[in-house]
Amino acid sequence: MDLVSESTTSTPITPPTMSISASATGSSGTVTTPTAATTPSRYENQKRRDWNTFCQYLRNHRPPLSLSLCSGAHVLEFLHYLDQFGKTKVHNHPCPFFGLPNPPAPCPCPLRQAWGSLDALIGRLRAAYEENGGRPETNPFGARAVRIYLRDVRDFQTKARGVSYEKKRKRPKPKMITTTAATAST
Repeated sequence: MDLVSESTTSTPITPPTMSISASATGSSGTVTTPTAATTPSRYENQKRRDWNTFCQYLRNHRPPLSLSLCSGAHVLEFLHYLDQFGKTKVHNHPCPFFGLPNPPAPCPCPLRQAWGSLDALIGRLRAAYEENGGRPETNPFGARAVRIYLRDVRDFQTKARGVSYEKKRKRPKPKMITTTAATAST
């Protein structure tokens, strides 16, 4: 989910560096490394983009904020800011299509960020905060106000869109009867 176009300013996250050892160099002296070690995963790329976006938001905040002064309230401001880039139609209470998953006609209700996108974003930012030196107990992305906000967004979108976000339960694995036990009993 690319929330805002990536900024060209320097970032606090540096890509992992690779050390060149004698075993990694071939006979011609060139470095032979697996591509998995040099290319970050899709998750890591997205986490870096989200972190850069949040840091850019803090720099553009009036007055500019440092990461150490950031709180759960600032994270909520950031989430409200992101709503303007949303692509999910969320019906308001007076809308005749409130609660319908597939409305038959267009309506003027706003586009917002989907709950699942916000939840995943907060998870990535929470991890990025700790990777960049933040302490888990002061992580603003794990603040109680942020958790409550996400729960409220989920509940409202459930009602407004007629889509349930119930947790999927794992089914128990079917018990396999071993052939030795089946043949021994006959």
